[in-house]
Amino acid sequence: MNIAELKPSEDLRSPELYINRELSLLEFNRRVLEQAKDPATPLLERLKFLCISSTNLDEFFEIRVARLHEQVVSGSVQAGPDNLLPQEVLKQINAATHRLVEDQYHTLNELLIPELARQNIRFVRRTEWNADQEAWVRHYFEHELLPVLSPLGLDPSHPFPRILNKSLNFIISLRGVDAFGRRGGVAVVQAPRALPRLIPLPKECSTGPHDFVFLSSIIHTHVNDLFPGMEVTGCYQFRVTRNSELFVDDEEVDDLLRAVEGELPSRRYGDTVRLEVADNCPPDMAGYLMNKFELTEETLYQVNGPVNFSRLLAIYDLVDRPDLKYPAFTPGFPKKLVRNKNLFEVIRQGDVLLHHPFESFVPVIDFVRQAAADPGVLAIKQTLYRTGPNSAMVDALIEAARAGKEVTVVIELRARFDEEANISLATLLQEAGAHVVYGVVGFKTHAKMTLVVRRERTRLRHYVHLGTGNYHDRTARLYTDFGLLTCDEAIGDDVHKLFLQLTSIGRASKLQKLVQSPFTLHKSLLEKIEREAGHARAGNPARIIAKMNALVGSQIIQALYAASQAGVNIDLIVRGICCLRPGVPGVSENIRVRSVIGRFLEHTRVYWFQNDGNQEMWMASADWMDRNFFRRVETAFPIENKSLRERVYKEALAVYLADNTQAWELLSDGSYRRLAPQDQEPISAQDTLLEELAEIS
Repeated sequence: MNIAELKPSEDLRSPELYINRELSLLEFNRRVLEQAKDPATPLLERLKFLCISSTNLDEFFEIRVARLHEQVVSGSVQAGPDNLLPQEVLKQINAATHRLVEDQYHTLNELLIPELARQNIRFVRRTEWNADQEAWVRHYFEHELLPVLSPLGLDPSHPFPRILNKSLNFIISLRGVDAFGRRGGVAVVQAPRALPRLIPLPKECSTGPHDFVFLSSIIHTHVNDLFPGMEVTGCYQFRVTRNSELFVDDEEVDDLLRAVEGELPSRRYGDTVRLEVADNCPPDMAGYLMNKFELTEETLYQVNGPVNFSRLLAIYDLVDRPDLKYPAFTPGFPKKLVRNKNLFEVIRQGDVLLHHPFESFVPVIDFVRQAAADPGVLAIKQTLYRTGPNSAMVDALIEAARAGKEVTVVIELRARFDEEANISLATLLQEAGAHVVYGVVGFKTHAKMTLVVRRERTRLRHYVHLGTGNYHDRTARLYTDFGLLTCDEAIGDDVHKLFLQLTSIGRASKLQKLVQSPFTLHKSLLEKIEREAGHARAGNPARIIAKMNALVGSQIIQALYAASQAGVNIDLIVRGICCLRPGVPGVSENIRVRSVIGRFLEHTRVYWFQNDGNQEMWMASADWMDRNFFRRVETAFPIENKSLRERVYKEALAVYLADNTQAWELLSDGSYRRLAPQDQEPISAQDTLLEELAEIS
């Protein structure tokens, strides 16, 4: 059925009303790539966006495509709301990703490399090396590279090696006879993972301030030295991407840490899902590799350039050119925190709202630091999903534990690609004397909350931090998130109950103000959406504005469709995946969806309901996805203070709906259209917030 033919009476579960989630995720990556093409974006930031699009695509293959391959192999006929079978989705993905990869390399070769060269940032090709450069490269090869290379000739006693996930390798064809009388054939050279893929040429042999050579170029040039007496007839770089999903049987596991730890090595050698080779690799050699990795033509990507250009991100730090980067800024500091350094006194006077990265994350760290040093503080409890290396927050928790506070940390061991770091983190905290638990088996703990229990005269008071993002001081400079510091009695009691739920065994307690997954959040949202529909049917003003990272949950989408049919005006600001199809006559014509892609990764989750004048504003750790509703521990909390509610409306919603420079509109066919100012004043939500809340250098 054609979308344009859908009628209001159609079943809201009709597959035509749903965009496939995997194809929607690819559309998000295409929007990221468009930032790399945008001349209005500083040049080195454009290169960074290109690298991000490459890293995103890697993860897409490692997780999403790998899962679809598993479903096809197992014979699964389970389809999503869009009614596409796994093999049908894979077919569409293959076509879309080949186009995307071609576009990535076109952007690198035709747009960015020439622009970088004009700024005297050059990737010097082998054919361009002068005598001094050739001499330096030979010295580098002989003293830095050759000692750690292990070329592997392939024969019955040297089988094809295990190839690490996403590692750089070379397939080499040889002619001649070696010292043992063996005739040439095929060899593999694996590039050392410890060496950089991009190497700065020293000033004495450079022709400009920033000349670089690729490690792959050095290996190509001197590959003959690895096979003395043989003739190298071909040398081609390749890379494989493997299934990186960890398998932990929730029903069988008796020690989650050991189970996750035991699974980590498998990530390096999971089933292959993609093969990337140089575009000059002959068909027989590419076929040989496909056969070794048990892949088909659809999974082969022949590329004109480095097989992993996410490593080009090193240029950003190696080149000191502030004029080619976003202007530096100093995150703002709320005035009440400047006047009074004692956070507990400030919070008692009223809630504190922080909007990162425009405002500093330091007060959140200071909240724990001050709790660690305060003799009145008895206990600190915190959830940790992602924290990053050398975390100031973790240092503050360790300091608190060593100071004799009761420190309890709920660490999510299965935060994807941070599992190893979180295991190390758990060990550090335990050694400092903290109580460490791993949440609830079968449910990822994704809630962001900190509880400080402080004795004040004859009573114990709860101080709380709730957020939409992780306790990660680095990403707090890169992601947009909100945090609320409060000593509201009901919220404090709710957070206390949530920690009891995570660390002990028992039924879920009834909460006063917070709603949570997997128990009440989904039901609460459905009720609020239906309430708006009721207001619309009664002829009262009805509107929903929600900002999130992803919208996938089919029941929520159906509720939004029904609300749209009732006359509710709905604006959705969805950064990434959106399976809802807006603008369908009689179904979703009152729904508008936009995505904002800019300097910072949009990460806030904010839900606003007009509620016939009794406005409700909620913040949450959860996107509108089934995994967040039913398979994770999440929290949503209300913003009840009127002035804070107005501020959140302005900063999280209104300015993003007004954005006409970095916003993309989702069309009913699943594609996105970038908005432009036309005759209006250009508005960038992120730039506006930087001007209002931060200090720009």
